[in-house]
Amino acid sequence: MFMNTENHYHPIEEIFGFPVRPGLYDLKGANPLGQAVNFTIHSSGAKACSVVLFRRKQDIPYAVIPIPDSYRIGDTWSIMIFGIDIYETEYCYRLDGDYNPQKGLLFDKEKNLLDPYARAVTGQSIWGQRVGKDYHGRICADKFDWGSFQQPEIPFQDLIIYELHVRGFTKSSSSGVKYPGTFAGVIEKIPYLKKLGINAIELMPVFEFDETDGMREINGEKLLNYWGYSTTCFFAPNTSYASVSEYNHEGDELRTLIKTCNENNIQVFLDVVFNHTSEGDENGKIFSFKGIDNKIFYMLTPDGHYFNFSGCGNTVNCNHPVVQEFILDCLRYWVISYRVDGFRFDLASILGRNEDGTPMNDPPLLKNLAYDPILSKVKLIAEAWDAGGLYQVGSFPSWQRWAEWNGKYRDDLRCFLKGDSGKAWSAAQRIMGSADLYPPAVRGQNASVNFMTCHDGFTLYDLYSYNQKHNEKNGWDNTDGENYNNSWNCGEEGETEKTEIRNLRIRMIKNAFAVLFCSRGALMFPAGDEFCNTQFGNNNPYCQDNITSWLDWSRMEQFGEVTEFVSALAAFRHEHPIIRHDTAPCSMNFPCMSIHNSKAWNQNFQDDTRVIGIMFSGKNQKQEDDIVFLGINAHWEQQSVQLPDLPAGWDWSVAFYTDIPYQKNQDCNQMIGRQQNTFSLAPRSVVIIILSRK
Repeated sequence: MFMNTENHYHPIEEIFGFPVRPGLYDLKGANPLGQAVNFTIHSSGAKACSVVLFRRKQDIPYAVIPIPDSYRIGDTWSIMIFGIDIYETEYCYRLDGDYNPQKGLLFDKEKNLLDPYARAVTGQSIWGQRVGKDYHGRICADKFDWGSFQQPEIPFQDLIIYELHVRGFTKSSSSGVKYPGTFAGVIEKIPYLKKLGINAIELMPVFEFDETDGMREINGEKLLNYWGYSTTCFFAPNTSYASVSEYNHEGDELRTLIKTCNENNIQVFLDVVFNHTSEGDENGKIFSFKGIDNKIFYMLTPDGHYFNFSGCGNTVNCNHPVVQEFILDCLRYWVISYRVDGFRFDLASILGRNEDGTPMNDPPLLKNLAYDPILSKVKLIAEAWDAGGLYQVGSFPSWQRWAEWNGKYRDDLRCFLKGDSGKAWSAAQRIMGSADLYPPAVRGQNASVNFMTCHDGFTLYDLYSYNQKHNEKNGWDNTDGENYNNSWNCGEEGETEKTEIRNLRIRMIKNAFAVLFCSRGALMFPAGDEFCNTQFGNNNPYCQDNITSWLDWSRMEQFGEVTEFVSALAAFRHEHPIIRHDTAPCSMNFPCMSIHNSKAWNQNFQDDTRVIGIMFSGKNQKQEDDIVFLGINAHWEQQSVQLPDLPAGWDWSVAFYTDIPYQKNQDCNQMIGRQQNTFSLAPRSVVIIILSRK
């Protein structure tokens, strides 16, 4: 006899030589429980369910165990199977039911189906190689020792987020790490991240994905699903990112990365993709959700076709109650088992669509995530648009919990900094926290993630080196990728030997960083921008598993000045809390933030205004008066900017000036033209000026 947690007795039975009994119905997935493994799965349309067991790395099962109908409660099957060696076993399910694609039913009793709750997926541990014809799950024993672990609590407005691809970050030999292209390789770079001033890393997808899915060869180059925005299993880490094989302990290297980052006061966010899966449309594969509950997990048209608001073939039916529960279970798992600090949601507007695809005013999934007690302290960051045309920057449902990638910050600042007309006022609003998009009374102070570049699009170096995208290597005749980049090549397309153009590009890059670090809100930039990483004009290298996407760390030798400049800006931002949030007012009674043009206190902006000043004032960490003035000349000619008058005994001091090469501890005051409170700014330059004692 066996007693379960409900204190009900049930005799152990035998099926095909395996001792079995009904399982624990609320324990989802495959979970080892002493000498048994508990398997639980639910399907609203299936009529029968079997557990399929395989020896490790084998395609032919050694057992197919039908779950008795008496072990079914509602739409849930649960069974405990005794005598399984979890270290030598892989598993999947087979579900029987009706097959009628026009009604959204795709059941096939011969089809092996990956458990959506599988903690690990087999056959993927070597990058670029698929082992086995089907995806199998592994039965994981989570025994990671967190010790007296405590996560750092970093206020949202203090975040300096560094977006990186686990493989591309260290895959190049120029990275100098022992374990290139892995979680361990990222760990080796933590001292560099600390020196740079980073306090959060955002990992591009690390949920298990099949990089060989859709593999092609173009001009002798193998193209893969490199980015990973095509999830195979949402509970499983990408095993090919581990430096060693982790049988039944998959994820421990990722856990070690998170633990080590947190110990160094660096939070870890995951870029998650709940808007679609790698099963594709009606021409795609059937390996998990489609064969379990196709019409529940995906948005379908009345005739059984797939809505495609993701641009990737299918759209997850996020606001169906069953799918909501699945997403909540998933995020809770990553927070509990991996101690993840936050999530960035790819194409998050899909998460707010109804089951028929229409946008919802009060999406239950987004609200549940906002108020979930397990997720209460993690950051929730939305990419507030989707491929179906729903653009919600500034209007994403938030409950003062959701932040957004501020796409308007990117667009407005790109346009203004390259000299476009009519952009000065909107640029000033973005720098000051985009209160026009995120009213503090409605959205709080934790809404805007400011960025100039990200994985999707040009690098910052390429932004000022190319007028047009150059995606020919992707094999789509340069038709893929964004056409409207608001980029400027500074006078010549691509690489150049002209010194004046090369110097201008460096100045434009430093301008962008100076503005970004002096803007209200969290900030983000992709790995490598700080040493002028290039993708050779490719603004969509999703398939480029090569030097196009791998960071070339040797560029730091040529562009080390920019790296040091960024590190100094990070330290400066930390030293001046008035940039990040309101403090007690300074004794001069200046407002906490103010807008100026070339004249102090003048906010009369015209279409041809290309000089703006943003002043932050208040108290520093020592409760002393503090003022930071950001002056921007986006004009192609020298311009002046006038600063406010100061009381006796105070003066202005230049902290950074992008027209001169950066050197640590340099005195910028001797390198800029000045007459009293009026500073002369070189063409296309930025200055940061602070309050000082005479």
